[in-house]
Amino acid sequence: MDARQNTAIVNFIWKIADDVLRDVFVRGKYRDVILPMTVIRRLDAVLEPSKDAVLERKRWAEANNISNADPLLRGAAGHPFYNLSSFTLRSLLNSPSQLRANFIEYLDSFSPNVRAILDQFEFRNQINKLDKEDRLGLLIKTFTDPDINLSPSPAGGKPGLDNHAMGTVFEELIRKFNEENNEEAGEHFTPRDVVTLMADLILKPVADSIQDGTYLIYDGACGTGGMLTVADDRLQEIAKEHGKKIGVDLYGQEVNGETWAISRADQLIKGDDADNIAHGSTLADDAFPAMTFDFMLSNPPYGKSWVADLTRLGGEGGKKGVKDPRFVTTHAGDAEYSMMTRSSDGQLMFLVNKLSKMKHDTTLGSRIAEVHNGSSLFTGDAGSGESNIRRWIIENDWLEAIIALPNNMFYNTGIATYIWVLTNRKPEHRKGKVQLIDATKRFTPRRKNLGAKNADLSESDQQAILNEFLAFEETETSRIFPNDAFGYRKVTVDRPLRLRVTIPTETSLVGEALVSSRSTGGRHTGEADSMAYLALPAPVREVLQAVATETRTGDDGHRPWTCDDYAVFGAALTRIAKQRGVRLTATLKKQIQAAIAERDETAKPIVKKRAYDTVEYEPDPELRDTEQIPLTESVEDFMAREVLPYSPDAWVADGSEKIGYEISFTRYFYKPQRLRTLAEIEADIRALEQETDGLLEEILVEVN
Repeated sequence: MDARQNTAIVNFIWKIADDVLRDVFVRGKYRDVILPMTVIRRLDAVLEPSKDAVLERKRWAEANNISNADPLLRGAAGHPFYNLSSFTLRSLLNSPSQLRANFIEYLDSFSPNVRAILDQFEFRNQINKLDKEDRLGLLIKTFTDPDINLSPSPAGGKPGLDNHAMGTVFEELIRKFNEENNEEAGEHFTPRDVVTLMADLILKPVADSIQDGTYLIYDGACGTGGMLTVADDRLQEIAKEHGKKIGVDLYGQEVNGETWAISRADQLIKGDDADNIAHGSTLADDAFPAMTFDFMLSNPPYGKSWVADLTRLGGEGGKKGVKDPRFVTTHAGDAEYSMMTRSSDGQLMFLVNKLSKMKHDTTLGSRIAEVHNGSSLFTGDAGSGESNIRRWIIENDWLEAIIALPNNMFYNTGIATYIWVLTNRKPEHRKGKVQLIDATKRFTPRRKNLGAKNADLSESDQQAILNEFLAFEETETSRIFPNDAFGYRKVTVDRPLRLRVTIPTETSLVGEALVSSRSTGGRHTGEADSMAYLALPAPVREVLQAVATETRTGDDGHRPWTCDDYAVFGAALTRIAKQRGVRLTATLKKQIQAAIAERDETAKPIVKKRAYDTVEYEPDPELRDTEQIPLTESVEDFMAREVLPYSPDAWVADGSEKIGYEISFTRYFYKPQRLRTLAEIEADIRALEQETDGLLEEILVEVN
């Protein structure tokens, strides 16, 4: 089915909402009726051809006292679901006086797996209102109108609607409802052109390696199942082209009950095992913990809080309480290497979940494609969950490429998006390397926007991106880097604490603020300093005066005593305090330092301790800084070039080193704009002068 026919069906169903539900439901509630009715009509249309056969098999089973007729009924229906009612949606209209009761009986007659799907929509809550307002019959009549065919087979001159097209219809309806209600969920539905590219990126590179057998495809944020359907179709096509006979089992998990129900219905109609589509949170309650998959792809939610998941994972007291082996592993010598991101955004944890499901015992291994926004590339400092995830991926050599997509590719957002391509079976020429592709200019403008989506990836656009990926060559839009190019060491750089001590004379504090003789750096001494000094206990002030008196000469007794070596002052302070029986606690020492010392770059550095031929200085917290040093360069070389020429007394703090990874597309693909020459600027100015001169003459003529 082409895009025009698809759009026509969406518009028809959308019009039902306005024609039937207006004045009965507020607009925000239209979806509560339209989406489940679309599913019901789709299932009804699929079952119509086998209705008589199912009813006949039901009667036979009852006559023969068959206790479990479910397999027989599925066989009669030709699908893994059925309906035992004598009604179809169309025939319900033949008994208008009993419509409500018959409709409920019809819904109750679906097989248990369908009833579980319908329960997620809570559609029964709407039936009474529809019946009371005399809209139930009109709703059923419009959904069974011959002008719309939701059956997979042609009917009434209308083409059939295959599962791929039906999935697109559901996604477009949900997008429109979300847009109508100003909800953000719709922005995460992935356009089919992007999905097709993702499927090709994980399947085409191994097309020649596909063998007879069964392959497993997984999506941990499957929504309505669109990615699974497209990946299934593409894999089947590739196998057929290579003369291989394969089976494909699809697995997915979705937390939203509404979209889960649509995806599950899609699997039922296709004849796949709908139990493989699990309902629940992938992060907090992984439905497939022991399984591994051949191919995985997803578009996880961006910027969505996972605080509730954190609690369910056992992190009531914080992330340290989480022991899930998907997110806490052993890496780089750390037995509790944490890959838990900020609680406000868990998108990268969906990728970690997939990586935990890779096959390590097959020739093909696993291939993954996942869409992320820009924050996944660089958010998070060294040692944070996000940075640790990037480090874990790159140091395990799983990242093949990241592709920057054009802006405005998604329905309700124009944010920058990127496809990550990963595998645990890199070909030899890719080992130890990562490819970055700038595909932001490869798109075809849409003639009409779909929400915020004003750009498409045409088949030629997709093929161009795929070719660039497969070529693995340096071009203007393709860059190749060694893995360690994205890593860095974050270190703390300290400088010694240098303090100048000033002890005032007691007479200088009487009736006036303390007059400072400090002339360099730090704070200025004034009334606040005199008050801090006077706030010290009298015995302590006496000790300080004794320290000053001990080294004064001549007439110095009338001026404050200063010392640029805090170690000398400290030794004298400790000695005299001990002699006088004054106990200097740690708190008191801090009060003394705050009252009489200030930073001074000309003072001597304070020695923390000496050991053999080494000296360790007391670091100055106010001069502390951090540096990011590329992994491709040694710390010593970086310090010698970037730090020591300007701060010769600086050093790297022991134990401060942390490894981080980040990826900056801007750094690698930024093209600076050419600055205008002086001649060009001058020409523009002269042109403006001539233009304004002419205007001035016109104004003067009019005035005169």
